[in-house]
Amino acid sequence: MEINHMQKLVHNWIINHGIRYFNILTNTILLSEEVGEVSKIIARKYGEQSERKNCKNISIENLGEELSDVLFILLCLANQTGIDLEKSFHNKLEKKKKRDHIRHHNNEKLKQ
Repeated sequence: MEINHMQKLVHNWIINHGIRYFNILTNTILLSEEVGEVSKIIARKYGEQSERKNCKNISIENLGEELSDVLFILLCLANQTGIDLEKSFHNKLEKKKKRDHIRHHNNEKLKQ
């Protein structure tokens, strides 16, 4: 699915189900909250932190759900600020390709 299509899907959902977008500040705070939830799952599943007894079993499905929350809010913020996220993403990939190709290939730590 193209990013532009995803932005339209989110916009249509907001208009039809969410009434209106939360303001940009609220969405930015919600984004931070969702990124924290992603971090919590990764710390417990892949990191060294132990699961708590009162927490549900952490699964890939939980991680997928939280990553989807992050994506949804990112798409909201792009819509609210008039950003063509697909164009911006492709521009960023080009910039990273030119900037990072030699740098990463010359990084001895990555050759292990």
